[in-house]
Amino acid sequence: MPNKKRIICSHEDLLDGVIFGAKYLGSTQLMSEKNPSTNARMAQAQEAVDRIKAPEGESQPMTEVDLFVSTQRIKVLSADTQEAMMDHPLQMISYIADIGSIVVLMARRKPVGKKGMDGSPQSDSPGPRKNCCMICHVFSSEDAQIIAQAIGQAFGVAYQQFLQANGIKASELRPSEYSDYLGTQELYNGDLVHFSRSENIREVTIIKAQGEILGLAIVESGWGSILPTVVVANLLHGGPAERSGELSIGDRIMSVNGTSLVGLPLTTCQSIIRDLKNQTVIKLSIVHCPPVTMAIIKRPDPKYQLGFSVEDGIICSLMRGGIAERGGIRVGHRIIEINGQSVVATPHEKIIHILTHAVGEIHLKTMPASTYRLLTGQEQPLFL
Repeated sequence: MPNKKRIICSHEDLLDGVIFGAKYLGSTQLMSEKNPSTNARMAQAQEAVDRIKAPEGESQPMTEVDLFVSTQRIKVLSADTQEAMMDHPLQMISYIADIGSIVVLMARRKPVGKKGMDGSPQSDSPGPRKNCCMICHVFSSEDAQIIAQAIGQAFGVAYQQFLQANGIKASELRPSEYSDYLGTQELYNGDLVHFSRSENIREVTIIKAQGEILGLAIVESGWGSILPTVVVANLLHGGPAERSGELSIGDRIMSVNGTSLVGLPLTTCQSIIRDLKNQTVIKLSIVHCPPVTMAIIKRPDPKYQLGFSVEDGIICSLMRGGIAERGGIRVGHRIIEINGQSVVATPHEKIIHILTHAVGEIHLKTMPASTYRLLTGQEQPLFL
């Protein structure tokens, strides 16, 4: 379990995750050059603070939060409910600044639809290129300096962990090459692009009779998803959910009648939906998603291990720091296609052979194994 820390963190702490108490003041968005200088970054951090902080003498809106720092990600959790307010993979953090008791966390946000090389070291190109969007989160904490140091340490530990996970000696990969490599890895995140499009986010109202079940089966989205919530895996023929015409297999349910399902265990989500039986109007907040997920792994050389294991076509473990994690691979998903080739009926040994020898850009289509078993009749759905 991660612990609240007010001292310099050890490597073991950062692997598990460290929590700092802080006050969240707000967020703002800035446009930035691809590779600004440290002075420019500090100026941007100060600009973010100036935008967010209330003028002298006025009350400052703030929210008590826990700031979770690890070698994988940085999360902002509500201090009261522990619900995730923000969740950034570590490699998306561009800069961290401490200004007195203020911490500014700067995360890259790539404009949707633009193919860039934000991770490549092309700072010598003529003229300023303001094609990188930065989200700046501003916090207040008496541990501001320690928080900044901890995030810096997390990057160092993540680099060593990456080398170890991929079987690479430090002499074989310079830190600059690692940075370039991470830059290419963040070019594709199907979930991030999909969830950022407002047309995929919907509010759905389903009308049903009192005592009638909603008529849907749900499964987990799979560890590794940036939206960890339940997925619609099946719809009861003629049931309220199907009659509404608003839900499809693959849709993510974010909340039900105002109750968030994000981050909750599957059994808890099932209980929440089951308890709606006597209600007649059900309001769902959903993200419309296809049932099949695309993952793109960029493997520049066979010396990079893929970093996940497969058993009978199902991804059963994922290595921290491996390239599969950054490509969108999720534990509990069944592999449907590899580079356009169906592997649904492919023997385990052949799947391993294909993956072992694949290099370059590897495209995998996957879906939650539970959904696959329901769709193929291997399991009977539990309709709620």
